[in-house]
Amino acid sequence: MSRASLAKDPRDVAAMFDDVAEKYDVTNDVLSLGQDRLWRRAVLRAVDARPGDKILDIAAGTGTSSEPFVDAGADVVPADFSLGMLRVGKKRRDDLGFTAADAMRLPFADNSFDAVTMSFGLRNVADVDDALGEFARVTRPGGRLVICEFSAPTNKAFRTVYTEYLMRALPPVARRVSSNPDSYVYLAESIRAWPDQRALAEQVRAAGWDQVAWRNLSGGIVALHRAIKG
Repeated sequence: MSRASLAKDPRDVAAMFDDVAEKYDVTNDVLSLGQDRLWRRAVLRAVDARPGDKILDIAAGTGTSSEPFVDAGADVVPADFSLGMLRVGKKRRDDLGFTAADAMRLPFADNSFDAVTMSFGLRNVADVDDALGEFARVTRPGGRLVICEFSAPTNKAFRTVYTEYLMRALPPVARRVSSNPDSYVYLAESIRAWPDQRALAEQVRAAGWDQVAWRNLSGGIVALHRAIKG
């Protein structure tokens, strides 16, 4: 079984997600205590998908994050660099146009999308600045960016409890429900090493996005960053 390191070599990260693809959605639901469903609804509202919009859902995995956009009448491209995830997604929804894509080198033309969204994937990218620049390149002027990612709980006492959960409770639970428990040790480590809300907002702004803002979800366990391409 594969486990990526915090160096985030794209091949290692892709192989790790290939390993967990079959049980990925169920495992996430268990480990997040069902909160992932609330986070997906928040992303849908932030993207504000409209009929006819063309949306890139990068790091879409098995496509569960893409389905609400389809239901809203948008034209969605679910993209991921894990072929294992894409294969599982295609078995679930063969009507969706699953596309193999690296966030740092997107195979799409400039100004192709009305919105780009990424949920819980930016943390796994080797060069976040390159990825944010690519998202800007493929978004039309006036288009929207929505990033949903783990972040820093705002309450200090809760932040301590949450860190203990990540490092102590999460791996044993993952051993029960995941096909690759070691990958969730990487998950916990990568969350701890990830920048907080303000620092990520500065990276988004530096990549050329305007009107950058964020909203905390679940007390800051997750943050929803939004921006507009000027």
